[in-house]
Amino acid sequence: MQAFSPIVVATDFSDSAERAMQRGAQIAKQLEAELHLIHVVQPLDLYPGVDPAADFRQNHEQALHAAVKNRLDTLADNLRKDCAIQVVVATRIGRAHKEIADYAAAKEAYLVVTGARGEHTLLDLLIGSTASRLLRLATCPVLIVKNTETKPYQTAIAAVDFSPGSITALELARAVAPSAQIEVLHVYDTDHDDRMRQAGMDETFILNRQAHVIKDAEKHLDIELEKLNEGKISRNVVAAYPAAAICERAEVLRSDLIVLGRHGKSGMQELLLGSVSKDVANAADCDVLLCF
Repeated sequence: MQAFSPIVVATDFSDSAERAMQRGAQIAKQLEAELHLIHVVQPLDLYPGVDPAADFRQNHEQALHAAVKNRLDTLADNLRKDCAIQVVVATRIGRAHKEIADYAAAKEAYLVVTGARGEHTLLDLLIGSTASRLLRLATCPVLIVKNTETKPYQTAIAAVDFSPGSITALELARAVAPSAQIEVLHVYDTDHDDRMRQAGMDETFILNRQAHVIKDAEKHLDIELEKLNEGKISRNVVAAYPAAAICERAEVLRSDLIVLGRHGKSGMQELLLGSVSKDVANAADCDVLLCF
């Protein structure tokens, strides 16, 4: 019996996807989870200027589907041999981000792992990044792999803002990076202070308010970390713009993983992905794991 739900790795056979696959296999092994490799074949009608006849399109997609299945089977066999994990392969036809999200939801995946950059750079520019779109559709955490090496995580940042999604960030960081030093980071958003200054509020009041909020955040984190009683977890509270502060702190610590919560979802998916989550996912040099 598997200890965790499946780890789903999206691959387009690029170098970036290869690193995502290796990271996914590593996490699957340490969690004793099943690894699912999925590749999505893009229909010809998604390519600009292409309007193929129905029979040609069907033959093309069937041939491509068979070739992809062979490549996936080879990758799966190698992973079973090298990592001693259970591997399942799947192929779909359609828009990559939607098919991956739907597959992960159907399998009740614990985690989706994807590379930061795909194989078809020009196509990504035309229809949007698969990873970026996947973040808005996925119903489970998404790990964007950016590190050039896939050794076990050594130093991680769990960024929290005390929303339900961000609290999960620490739990997820501990699961995927069990041997890492983890810093729980809360960033007091100084944009609030700037708006108060623009409204003409007293500077002393603004600074006193900031100090009070930071002190409360430190107390809250101390209480949470005391419950865990783990020496590898520390806390830090800073005042800055959140996305920039998270990325800068990751550079200082030489972190190989940033975990942060993603806000809830509704019809306004683009907005509710959250500017902080999106900015960190784009700007960070290390792996980024977004969770609810």
